[in-house]
Amino acid sequence: MFDYTEIIKKAGILVEALPYIQALAGKTVVIKYGGNAMISEDLKHSVMEDITLLKYIGLNPVVVHGGGPDISRALKKFGVESEFVNGLRKTDSETMEVAQMVLVGKTNKEIVSLINQKGGKAIGLCGIDGMLIECEKHLEMVDGKPADLGFVGKITKINTRVLEILAQDEYIPVVAPVGTDKNGQSYNINADTVAAELAAALKAEKLILLTDVEGIKSTDNKVIHVITSDEVYRMIDEGTIVGGMIPKVLGCISALEAGVGRTHIIDGRIPHCILLEIFTNKGIGTMITRQLIPYYENEKL
Repeated sequence: MFDYTEIIKKAGILVEALPYIQALAGKTVVIKYGGNAMISEDLKHSVMEDITLLKYIGLNPVVVHGGGPDISRALKKFGVESEFVNGLRKTDSETMEVAQMVLVGKTNKEIVSLINQKGGKAIGLCGIDGMLIECEKHLEMVDGKPADLGFVGKITKINTRVLEILAQDEYIPVVAPVGTDKNGQSYNINADTVAAELAAALKAEKLILLTDVEGIKSTDNKVIHVITSDEVYRMIDEGTIVGGMIPKVLGCISALEAGVGRTHIIDGRIPHCILLEIFTNKGIGTMITRQLIPYYENEKL
């Protein structure tokens, strides 16, 4: 007799996903695509398959991407050394020109092409298109004093109309983190910040950050699968959340306070990490939420 065990397990996975598909139908999900998932060819294809599937089952994904390694490689070819301050790249006019060329002309179009290969209909944008992202010069605090990093932008306004038109139709917007001021000057903007601000402006149901870490960990080094904003603040005060994780979690909290339903920090090194996080009860990373409000009666948070 044929052994149906494996097939039945697959059916169980689909059944587990059903209430999440129902809860998220027609909702916007903003995905920040970065880290090792942008480097590994296998992971690239895995992420694009996940994004395309989201669209086909009724969600409205919006993708925001980084591109730091691509920019660094291009600058090196031009003989320009990269300099960072608190994780932000100092951006003079020459660096900005290269960054815009790489982010908009290379990285963005590669992502668009990959999604289209999977059967999606992606459209590449940057903050300049339709004045999508308006910004001003960002001054980073260094030793208690504001430091001018050049053409690094601070977002002042998001004009969501173009994204809403595309995302609510059959298209998947892919956004490069380049903004513009009222004089038409381009600025490089941190991709995590762009993703959080876009999610807030779109009142997205979810903000998902793909990273190279498993998620927020407890003092005994175990991944915390669900955590509230208040608990995050406590862990920062206690020194459990440190370093590069702090701006990520604060960006998530900012998005939640602006109306985003749930935010997620997940490990982009895991194949199909987006599907595993969204459509399974336990997930694989950390979900940050303001309150533990379930999507359905038996959801375990």
